[in-house]
Amino acid sequence: MEKIVILTGAGISAESGLGTFRDEGGLWSQHRIEDVATPQGFARNPRLVHDFYNARRIQAAAARPNAAHQALARLQRDWPGEVVIVTQNVDALHEAGGARDVIHMHGELAGALCARCDHRWPAPPEMAPGHPCPACGAPAARPDVVWFGEIPYHMEAIFDHLARADLFAAIGTSGQVYPAAAFVQEAAAAGAHTIELNLEPSAVVSDFAETRFGPASRIVPDWVGELLGRAG
Repeated sequence: MEKIVILTGAGISAESGLGTFRDEGGLWSQHRIEDVATPQGFARNPRLVHDFYNARRIQAAAARPNAAHQALARLQRDWPGEVVIVTQNVDALHEAGGARDVIHMHGELAGALCARCDHRWPAPPEMAPGHPCPACGAPAARPDVVWFGEIPYHMEAIFDHLARADLFAAIGTSGQVYPAAAFVQEAAAAGAHTIELNLEPSAVVSDFAETRFGPASRIVPDWVGELLGRAG
């Protein structure tokens, strides 16, 4: 049966109350991206970066999955073929909605990383400069998230999935952040049908064979229902 690969971005979590860095009035609007989401920003002011991610961690922990997350979990559960979910999001709403084996290409808010030895461990509710690594003891703890200028995680596995996809869907993505913005081209080159589901057209909308626009909590369940209806 067909293999489905799905890329999700901040738009799928927006209706759960987690804003994107393009939203006005949210956490991101209070800071420059260069100050809180780059290695250079962390080197300049680790306290600011830790405070920012502590606030994001609290916000994400209080969020609940919406109908779009739940629909993708249903698709994963009921589709007769393989369904791979790749997300740019650092929240855990896919898992909370019932999805499994989600590939977090930009890391996770719930994780901590040692900048010295690369050891990973569950992040405490609050992190601060100088927190020691439990493995090497270095005061080098940072959020286990991929910042601008860093290489996303699991890229080899993701490109392998794209090369074998029969259907590729991008949900709630801006199409402005690479390499994820190029996934549609990779999948199409491998022969996959491609579809964008978004609140509004992304920067790479012209690369998709099919598009649907509207709130994720409405258009994603409708799309999943159609797919499962055809499969059943």
